[in-house]
Amino acid sequence: MAAPAADRGWLHDADLAAQKSNEAVAVAAEKCADDTKGQTCYICTEALHWKTKEGLVRMCSCRGTAGFVHVSCLAEQAKILVAEAEENNLDWKVRDARWKRWYSCSLCEQRYQGVVQCALGWACWKTYVGRPEGNVARSLAMTSLGNGLSAAEHHEDALTVREAELAMKRRLGASEASILVVQGNLGNLYDKLGRLEQALQMRQDAYSGHLKFYGEEHEDTVRTANNYAASLYNLQSFEEAKLLLRRTVPVARRVFGDDHRLTLSLGWMYAMALYLDEGATLDDTIESVNTLEELERTARRVLGGAHPLTTAMEDNLRQARAALREEVREEARTRGAAIIYAAAALAVAAVLVLRKKLT
Repeated sequence: MAAPAADRGWLHDADLAAQKSNEAVAVAAEKCADDTKGQTCYICTEALHWKTKEGLVRMCSCRGTAGFVHVSCLAEQAKILVAEAEENNLDWKVRDARWKRWYSCSLCEQRYQGVVQCALGWACWKTYVGRPEGNVARSLAMTSLGNGLSAAEHHEDALTVREAELAMKRRLGASEASILVVQGNLGNLYDKLGRLEQALQMRQDAYSGHLKFYGEEHEDTVRTANNYAASLYNLQSFEEAKLLLRRTVPVARRVFGDDHRLTLSLGWMYAMALYLDEGATLDDTIESVNTLEELERTARRVLGGAHPLTTAMEDNLRQARAALREEVREEARTRGAAIIYAAAALAVAAVLVLRKKLT
């Protein structure tokens, strides 16, 4: 269940949101302590933040000595960039690029993960919660908070945010396209809460709506297709998943390139659906293994070996290889039995011919 109304003060109160933000930053710094030991922030160049005394985090796709930073430094940087865009009335393309600083690394350009994304979500919400409901930045901050809570597996709190966001959109008469985004996010959350049928319906509706409004090549359409395919996969509707992915993977490769996270995710699900389908042939399993090998190499190069998508691919590749070995053995046994049967049949026939000649 979502949090009761009495516990939702942080949805409206800046002080409570700030308290939640401080707690989330502390959790993120503690989680990253071993990885960040002896490092300094690439923004302020200090190990401890001068004001909050918080430690460093990373959890993006930076490697080596790159990417160590304070959540408060990231938040201040994002706040300044967004404020400049608002004050100078910059176009939406520039605003969108600047808003990404609230959830993605400016160095490796990949999203932050887990508790770091959660801490940034709280910092973002703390920054804009005091604005009017209809304010664009406040609405985007609510989305960022929901995403961060979900990334840290605080799914009940995330559900509170998503439901409040949907109610707000409807109350303000938001566009159908805007509501579709929230519905898609709710579908993702239902999936994480194990409400798979609800997730499937919500994700299917979101994908159909995005396809209608934006066309197949828009990033949000491809993202909702990825989520819809994930629901089909989770419900073991592999044939339907393959049909959707055969349409979507070529679009993602053409529009975003082979290194894009969406392209990697879509290809990964297609490869898995290939060999997990009950009707999978030996050729399907071979294609699955070959595809996963290529995707895993790309994910390791682009996202790094510790990224959740990379580690999931590694695990699935091991499983697919094991399935392939078993299928090859079964094929060999089947062919061997067929050869033995054929040889025995020939021997029986030869005996019968010999007896006939003798009689």
